[in-house]
Amino acid sequence: MATYPTLSAGIGGTPLLRLRGASAATGCEILAKAEFLNPGGSVKDRTALGLLDDAERRGLLRPGATLVEGTAGNTGIGLALLGNSRGYRAIIVMPDTQSREKIDALRAAGASVRLVPAAPWSDPNHYAATARRIADELNAAAPGSAWFANQFDNLANREWHEAHTGVEIWEQTAGTVDGFACASGTGGTLAGVGRALKARRPGIVVALADPAGSALASHVLTGELKAEGSSITEGIGNGRLTANFLDAPIDLAWSIPDAESIPHVHALLRDEGYCVGLSSGVNIAGAIRLARHLGPGHTVVTALCDSGMRYQAKLFNPAVLREKGIPVPGWLDEAFGGA
Repeated sequence: MATYPTLSAGIGGTPLLRLRGASAATGCEILAKAEFLNPGGSVKDRTALGLLDDAERRGLLRPGATLVEGTAGNTGIGLALLGNSRGYRAIIVMPDTQSREKIDALRAAGASVRLVPAAPWSDPNHYAATARRIADELNAAAPGSAWFANQFDNLANREWHEAHTGVEIWEQTAGTVDGFACASGTGGTLAGVGRALKARRPGIVVALADPAGSALASHVLTGELKAEGSSITEGIGNGRLTANFLDAPIDLAWSIPDAESIPHVHALLRDEGYCVGLSSGVNIAGAIRLARHLGPGHTVVTALCDSGMRYQAKLFNPAVLREKGIPVPGWLDEAFGGA
């Protein structure tokens, strides 16, 4: 058993879990990184650590500085917890459409949470633009007092996943991995892992699993950023190409509807005991599609990004699911249907 002297040391090194149902359905080995086991509960702990370590190396942070970020929640949680461990405070800006569970987790971690209406990227009131503006205002009043993490376009995000997450997957599979599939929000995980794996074996297939309502799959397939439909997922999908997403070595892409992805989350909980979040369903669906594309006998890896408890009001609410046209399993209806 390793002893970790700091919170940072406990980030990463997550196990690979064999997904029994997905593997049996495809004849492949479908494995998933258990990112919900990171100290802050999500894959975004890795992103937060990569951004923070890079900023400290470059001398961009002074003692007691304020970390400022625009996020759907999980990167903010990682930054707030890491900030606590290193003597920084955090201001987190997020859309008011995100789950109450993540908002509460941020506040419990001591972050100052600023909720803003959801807006397109081009709008100056978009949550990321608002976060940048807050950091600029703090620095104008006291130079060096704030740092804008900029997870979407700060390449330290992608570079951390390339140096760590991708290498972990390669080593944990002893180089037998044939494909990697996952969604993209900032693009850091998909691009970083893809680059790491293809550097070791160029024939490894990298696939984008994109939720409905995102334009990224359309861009990969047609060169056009075109979004169709909508999704209850949070923190994944995009209507623009981030710096981290650019040059991601993507071979295949699919737009995946909620009616396909969410049942995987429910089945994984009921049949295998893993309680994972909304984006994990998209990732599992993408991994299954990739496995079927490759054919039986291959090894496909994806990520279980966070816990289902961060989306309880959506994920386990039969009324919400029915309203969105998402199948409701009988056990869930029995447990919560009358609530």
